[in-house]
Amino acid sequence: MSLFETDDRELPANVELDRGFLARDTAGSLFATLRETVAWRQDHARMFGKPIRLPRLTAWHGDPGAGYLYSGIANEPLPWTPELARLRELVESAAGARFNSVLLNLYRDGNDSVGWHADDEPELGQNPLIASLSLGHTRTFRFRHNETRRTISVVLDSGSLLVMRGSIQHEWQHCLPKTKRAVGPRINLTFRWIVVG
Repeated sequence: MSLFETDDRELPANVELDRGFLARDTAGSLFATLRETVAWRQDHARMFGKPIRLPRLTAWHGDPGAGYLYSGIANEPLPWTPELARLRELVESAAGARFNSVLLNLYRDGNDSVGWHADDEPELGQNPLIASLSLGHTRTFRFRHNETRRTISVVLDSGSLLVMRGSIQHEWQHCLPKTKRAVGPRINLTFRWIVVG
């Protein structure tokens, strides 16, 4: 069996999932450390010409110069912390790729979410590879095909690693929807390579 396992449902092509990437105790310890030590911020974006507050907290860390613009929000990277640097090494080894940045999202409860989108900004390159690590409470992540509108749901537990590569960002969108279930906080780290210069 490969490092990555498929979900009970068929994942889109170019998506790999390792449900046990981090042991539960390790994932729990990292969650607690990151929740307390990361400089979380509440970003605002513009939608249909009006300012909105993003329904989650975020932080951007990376190499110098690895800035990132999404939803009209300019992100200049904070330095790698020891925990984030170690996680980058582990994720790079698993994904077989290099990363110079990571976007952290803190979903405080089921009301925090991210809507349908693709990670297709120009600074991510033609076919970006995104490695997404989940820590904390379990949430359901969804994919939706751009043409057929087929949706696939994937349950992401603490310590799971989801890797999206190849043409996935051109063919599918993804989201983390709100839920009415009582869920606790979750941190998601999406490791990326920003094309600098």
